[in-house]
Amino acid sequence: MTFEEMAEARYSVKKFADTAIEQEKLDKVLEVACKAPTAKNAQAARIYVLKSKDAVAKAGELTACVYGAPVVLLFTYNRDEIYHYPQEPEHHSGDEDCSIVATHVMFEARELGLGTCWVNNFTPAKAKSLFEIPENEEPVLLMPIGYAHPEFQPLPPHTRKRPMEEIVHLL
Repeated sequence: MTFEEMAEARYSVKKFADTAIEQEKLDKVLEVACKAPTAKNAQAARIYVLKSKDAVAKAGELTACVYGAPVVLLFTYNRDEIYHYPQEPEHHSGDEDCSIVATHVMFEARELGLGTCWVNNFTPAKAKSLFEIPENEEPVLLMPIGYAHPEFQPLPPHTRKRPMEEIVHLL
């Protein structure tokens, strides 16, 4: 499968099968995540693997968007390691770095036959408290990961795409 085919085939899984992820596959996804580029290669992103029943239940307290996944990944960034834009120091790479790493996870998972869903529907402060995230880290997103339920199909909005002319602007 080409990257373009994989990008087209990938969708947000909103119902997972009651099947554990093989440790080798989870390890491979996390290895690929560690190869993702980040600003100045600072590697400020962190991934918390919520795998125990207790941890997944806590993720369910944060959001209804766990969808029965056996594992949920919580992406954070370390504020002490992010890149600050020189001309506007209040802008930084934290969210960007987590997004790059999470995208690598999303596509490696797809290549391995796993599904994911990018979730921003949670309260970061509550995540910090529930999972005792260090003070200098900021939660960015949750990503349930596992095998899609065999009866689940991509939701209708998945195939609706804006025309390229609305997205791409040549100057």
